[in-house]
Amino acid sequence: MKLGQGLLIVGAVLTGALLFGAYSAASAPLPEGFPEPTADGKIEVKRYPAYRAATVQVSGDLGSASSRGFSPLFRHISDNDISMTAPVEAQYPVATLETAATQGETAVSFLYRSVEIVPQAVADEVQVEDSAPMTVVSLGVRGGYDYDIYTKGIERLNSWLAAHPDYEVVGSPRRFFYDGPFIPDGLKRSDIQIPVERKS
Repeated sequence: MKLGQGLLIVGAVLTGALLFGAYSAASAPLPEGFPEPTADGKIEVKRYPAYRAATVQVSGDLGSASSRGFSPLFRHISDNDISMTAPVEAQYPVATLETAATQGETAVSFLYRSVEIVPQAVADEVQVEDSAPMTVVSLGVRGGYDYDIYTKGIERLNSWLAAHPDYEVVGSPRRFFYDGPFIPDGLKRSDIQIPVERKS
């Protein structure tokens, strides 16, 4: 093996190790009882326990809602000394199930690690809410957090629902963002989900 080839291999291994280290370091823990992210490209039905979250309402462009909601939520957990968890949740309008809407109201949330956490100070723009246990159909995605990826994911989930008529939609669609901004787009993980129930 030539020296140049050997250096390329070593460089590739070191780069992979650094990316894995950054990926691991930037991935915050899940809330208690949460299932792991759905595998890339897989669609599955998942059950979530009750959870507590800090939420802000963001109006306007749906594509930038999660980034615009980040700052007030980060101030909230910083002011209350609450540890960061993953995922960040963006709950989109029900209309996005049927149209490629780009404007509307998005609820962006930081999920607490435990339902036992009670913040001491809550700004006017932040609501602390408990969500009941729910069942969702979930599509796992690896790649960037662009909004068009969400709309394409909803199309896939709608096709799955059409092929599984024993399930009905019972809530607003959402996206879970698991990784921070320092993770390369190719490694970022998200789940696109629709709350469902089995028809009786």
